[in-house]
Amino acid sequence: MSTNDLLKYASVALASALKFLGGPLTGVALGLHWLETALCTLIGMMFSVVVVTYVGTAIQLLLKRWRKKPSRRFSSSSRMAVRVWKRFGIIGIAIMTPLLFTPIGGTIIAVAFRVPRPSIFLWMFISGSAWAVIFSYLTYRLVFYQVWFK
Repeated sequence: MSTNDLLKYASVALASALKFLGGPLTGVALGLHWLETALCTLIGMMFSVVVVTYVGTAIQLLLKRWRKKPSRRFSSSSRMAVRVWKRFGIIGIAIMTPLLFTPIGGTIIAVAFRVPRPSIFLWMFISGSAWAVIFSYLTYRLVFYQVWFK
């Protein structure tokens, strides 16, 4: 494995750590196989989940200190997170994280609801695995059809 390959994998993982769909799009752009892209996307998401889970409380304290005025208690995104939480718990938050929330945002929501770390890791891993395969495969198929119609 060359240094160039490692940089490609790291790029996909970093993109998906920040925004989940960024991983499959970066993998297509770099010419990786869709399974490699799915694996790197999952690794990036889980890296983000682990980091935010362990420093989530510190992040909350920093945000409180930096804000000039208190945050709005009821925003549209917080209402949606509470609805998902009340209806489905951590499983719902984990499933919705790649779709609606970023890996960072979904993990912050889970930490805010005081979900135990092992539960966060388990459900985010299961959800991330499924969505990484689905998004990567669909992204590669869409690119294939786009080239095929040209």
